[in-house]
Amino acid sequence: MSRSILIELAYDSIKEVLQAQNIIHREKMLQKYPLLQESIPLKLNIYVNHELFSSYESKNKNSLLEEIIFGAKKAAFKDKTAHPLKIREFLQSEIEIILQTPQGVLSHRA
Repeated sequence: MSRSILIELAYDSIKEVLQAQNIIHREKMLQKYPLLQESIPLKLNIYVNHELFSSYESKNKNSLLEEIIFGAKKAAFKDKTAHPLKIREFLQSEIEIILQTPQGVLSHRA
């Protein structure tokens, strides 16, 4: 099953840190997916071996693109309730993104 673009963006955000290189092309993403420019409250959860590892909940009014990038990195490496995500844990992880849209709550996990 293919992952949603939001889940892929979260995984790529973590990969940027683990690989120490920029792999997300923000301008291309915004052109291809205009919805990423919107400000939508979200919660991002990282699961390792089906157990909650860490979470991030947006508090800012940044774009969805920036919130997912920031949130994934913060949940993976700077959550005060968890240690920084290790590569082996990353390989066993799932990410869940929950959006609070005007039409209701949308959730996807992969």
